[in-house]
Amino acid sequence: MNIFEDISSPMTRERPLRVALLGCTGSIGMQTLDVVRMHPDKLRLTALAVNSSCRGLVDAAREFGAAHVAVADESRRNDPILDELPEGCKLGFGRDAVTRLASLPDVDCVLVAVVGEAGIWASHEALRAGKIWAPANKEALVIGGDILMPMAKPGRVLPVDSEHNAIYQCLVGERRHDVRKIWITCSGGPFFGRSRAELADVTAADALAHPTWKMGAKITIDCATLMNKGLEVIEAHHLFDVPIDDVEVLVHRQSKIHSAVEFADGSVKAQLGPSDMRVAIQYALSYPERWESPATHVDWRTSEPLTFAAPDTDAFRCLDLALCAGRTGGTLPCAMNAANEVANEAFRAGRCGFTDVDAIVEGVMDVTNVEPLTSLGQVAEVDSLARAQARELLERLS
Repeated sequence: MNIFEDISSPMTRERPLRVALLGCTGSIGMQTLDVVRMHPDKLRLTALAVNSSCRGLVDAAREFGAAHVAVADESRRNDPILDELPEGCKLGFGRDAVTRLASLPDVDCVLVAVVGEAGIWASHEALRAGKIWAPANKEALVIGGDILMPMAKPGRVLPVDSEHNAIYQCLVGERRHDVRKIWITCSGGPFFGRSRAELADVTAADALAHPTWKMGAKITIDCATLMNKGLEVIEAHHLFDVPIDDVEVLVHRQSKIHSAVEFADGSVKAQLGPSDMRVAIQYALSYPERWESPATHVDWRTSEPLTFAAPDTDAFRCLDLALCAGRTGGTLPCAMNAANEVANEAFRAGRCGFTDVDAIVEGVMDVTNVEPLTSLGQVAEVDSLARAQARELLERLS
């Protein structure tokens, strides 16, 4: 599917749009709830899912009257708080229960905001069922874009990730063959300007102090290592059908330009706005309309100057590793992503250093037997093997 068909010919949206929000207690999920609160006449939450945060699930289900909910963590089956779900609300447990929410008859749009590899299953189900797919989970496209994008139907994909949402906005009214380059902006994270040697002793607490965005722990660490930007380049490659090397990373510390598109004549269109994910979330749910936003508007007369720089891939090696995986394709991005998830978690837990993250990822990539990607079963096998290999490397470091 060419996403340009979506942009040039948007299909009519149902109103109110019935949304399944998968990952409703995470950073993206909570900000989505803010958007729904502001537009109750236009949006209706009919299905909600969490990994294990039952209290937050119950609170959201009661507030928004969700008819279907799911908890991925089956060990929470006997959590007494679930007795407080609204009367008649249907409850399921496990990955399959979360996935089934994506194809319910009373769901028009599936916003996938779960963390990591887990998002591919619900994404696949949403596309199979012909729902509007609003991915906030970049890993699903990184590990399975070759499978997911051919399933997508015109008018049924609207990215939520702020950078890809910005690119989408820049492409409205444009033609595919006029695009020369995509610029994905990057804050540079909390360690911008530090050398490789200076990164050796940074802690997880240091890395979690992102300069401009409030996000979950996993993605915040990915931003510090610049792995997040590498994942986003691969995501853009799949979403917009452009070569990896036609997507450039641009460090922009102020996080006011969310990405840009350069055209054949040298013109550049950029999407600017506040550093607030609710703008991108709302656009994904409102397109082709624009609604009043809960975000604070920027006063450009008093805002700080906008600056730009190239990323330092010698200090932050994860970016180049991700780009290498994206160029190679097949099963390598899946192995790379799995290794990163293991290393990211280990760093947060104090079981490895900051610069060990890219060493673990590279070690797994080096031993991966790259094959064409053909099925979700294959994704699961590659993911499992790469995680085991990453854990072996972690053991050698300790």
